Amino acid sequence: MMSTDQVLKLTALSSCAGCASKLSRQALTEVLRQVPLLKDRNVLVGAATGDDAGVYRLDRNRALVQTTDFFTPIVDDPHWYGQISATNALSDVYAMGGRPLTALNIVGMPADIVPLETVNQIVRGGAEKIRQAKCVLIGGHTIKIPEPIFGYAVTGMVSPRRMMTNANARPGDLLVLTKPIGTGIITTGIKRGLTSRALERKAIEVMTHLNTVGADVAERGLVRAAVDVTGFGLLSHLGAMCASSKVGAEISAVSVPAISSEVFDLIAANCIPGGSRDNLSYANEFTEWDGVTDSQKTLLTDSQTSGGLLLCVPPKNQRAVLKRLAKSHALCAAVIGRIVRSSKPRIRVSA
Repeated sequence: MMSTDQVLKLTALSSCAGCASKLSRQALTEVLRQVPLLKDRNVLVGAATGDDAGVYRLDRNRALVQTTDFFTPIVDDPHWYGQISATNALSDVYAMGGRPLTALNIVGMPADIVPLETVNQIVRGGAEKIRQAKCVLIGGHTIKIPEPIFGYAVTGMVSPRRMMTNANARPGDLLVLTKPIGTGIITTGIKRGLTSRALERKAIEVMTHLNTVGADVAERGLVRAAVDVTGFGLLSHLGAMCASSKVGAEISAVSVPAISSEVFDLIAANCIPGGSRDNLSYANEFTEWDGVTDSQKTLLTDSQTSGGLLLCVPPKNQRAVLKRLAKSHALCAAVIGRIVRSSKPRIRVSA
């Protein structure tokens, strides 16, 4: 047990931080390859499309959205760790166009290292964000494990006619990103003591911003396809959408906003999480690069934690969607590319 005069660094207790602690896309595909899937006509969205959550129809007008998400510490402050974990888990429901209803804590802690007061701060921080989302915390489960983990199982509600999925992207749709990227690189810098306090605050602001606009645009019938950008990085999540929708995509690297120009300084210092390196290796299999720098490639495949939504917006709805994004105080509303017709799920990235 640590003495009272020592400062506990949560990020030092984990081998990898945040959503970078996920299995790689390749590994996950292999794990799920032979898992039997029970067919049920009420399962509107299951594991096959790689969506952010599952959707189960209750009746013509209502469907449950169910997800679970948890990860190792991404920042040292326990309050912010809880807030980020909650925001990240809630985002899966918003990415489907749903509204969260209930949440359950998922807590794993090395009880001989992390004081109970610290655990309390993590759980309280998360509960505050759950309440902000007008969601109800109804319980949870705890275990003792070697590395800390925290997150939630969240259940939401969505209209089957209004939900957003990976499989509904259509040629001509504009790709609109609602948060800048770079959290994987920044949080790796935090763990290595290479980031400024100002940059850390910027990253926390991004990771604790709720993606409620997803439910907003879906309920108005403005968007039918979306994904939240998390551990597999922007390109891998877009690639999964293209595969499910049987389309391709074109994006402009310079149109994709980074949280700060300091992100590129960290990339130059080789401050890149292992998950992001895996993402780039995977993305190379379906991406055509046209004049894109190595730094841009790293940013586009950076493993995000609690990232923004990538919305597929029909051109006729662009103005209305951007208006909703502004009203919801989205951190950005960047049009980064478009969906195109393609015989294969290819992504072309230009400088």
